[in-house]
Amino acid sequence: MMAVKTKAMIVAGVMSGTSADGIIVALVRTGSPSSSRASGAHLGFELLGHAEYSYSKKIRIAVLAAMNASRASVADLARLNFFLGELYADAVLATERQFHVKVNLVGCHGQTLYHQAEAQRFLGRKTVATWQTGEAAIIAARVAAPVVSDFRPADMALGGKGAPLVPFLDYLLFRDSRVGRIVQNIGGIANLTAIPAGAGTDDLCAFDTGPGNMVIDAVTEKLFRQPFDRGGRIAASGKALDKVIRGILRRDFFRKAPPKTTGREEFGREFVDEFLRSCGRGYRKQDAIATATALTAQSIADAIRRYAMKNSPRKKQFHEMILSGGGAKNSTLVAMLTAELAPLGLQLRFSDEFGLPSAAKEAVAFAVMAHETWHRRPSNVPSATGAERTAILGKISYP
Repeated sequence: MMAVKTKAMIVAGVMSGTSADGIIVALVRTGSPSSSRASGAHLGFELLGHAEYSYSKKIRIAVLAAMNASRASVADLARLNFFLGELYADAVLATERQFHVKVNLVGCHGQTLYHQAEAQRFLGRKTVATWQTGEAAIIAARVAAPVVSDFRPADMALGGKGAPLVPFLDYLLFRDSRVGRIVQNIGGIANLTAIPAGAGTDDLCAFDTGPGNMVIDAVTEKLFRQPFDRGGRIAASGKALDKVIRGILRRDFFRKAPPKTTGREEFGREFVDEFLRSCGRGYRKQDAIATATALTAQSIADAIRRYAMKNSPRKKQFHEMILSGGGAKNSTLVAMLTAELAPLGLQLRFSDEFGLPSAAKEAVAFAVMAHETWHRRPSNVPSATGAERTAILGKISYP
């Protein structure tokens, strides 16, 4: 990518992931050289700060109920769209106050309610579909700044999966002429970007590896009435049921070659019920949490062996895994992942070491992509999504 001079802007990236635990806002200064380690050579950007806003229990229940729902009220979905727009606006305004800045642009991913990347027949025609809710016009009006939203459809219109999109940022930040890196994010869903040493964007391999925190959180909620396993403490007191994990890793998703993406349609409510049944009669609750945690670690390692390293012409140059996302806070998951990576010769590092707090990475990505959209530049990576070509992502709402 050639360096492009653009006017400096402050962009707010807004992210609420499939875990549905809240909103993250990252403030990014773009378009000017930065001394920060969290900067991209293509456009120059600097992370000014980020803030996290948890959903209340009532809101989280409503969001989870709407996700991938087989039945839903049209009125409730419309209300949720506007309601989340208000929450996103609140979060951006609060973050502006906290860091004493005024944003020029907002990039809002929205809350994914449904993502169907494979064409299915509907009304006589095969079609794909995706829906990220949260009304951008509300955000634009209240923040008094343009908002880029609805990033995924433009890629899907060109035959892509609409995900993963974060490899655009991964390439900007973590490519290296001498060190091959696998950049692993563990949110609700886990996804990776494999960047060989000296890679161009066409050399990237990126895809969803399977469940990240989603199954762990759902099982913890079901068995312990807690929204998540804080620090992996429950999992640490249990024993993973290897037979259960082996059975799950034989599912079609894990055997399918990239590009691929997944979500609650694959690892949501129905999967969790099936998972618990597979643990057998009289299983220990702690063992179920340990098994869900080990599933995330083993599915990541399996994906690296099976696809990332196999697909890379320079597979021996992968030396590091750079971890980000909420899963990086789960000590038991990190320990399990470290053990899985050792035979692969991968050293585990964290995005924080590169100046990018692990919790903020996806929000930063959508700030950077919004900046590219505003300047009419593409920001998907076709080698990651499977799209026919690059695309300018998103739709713009004006204040």
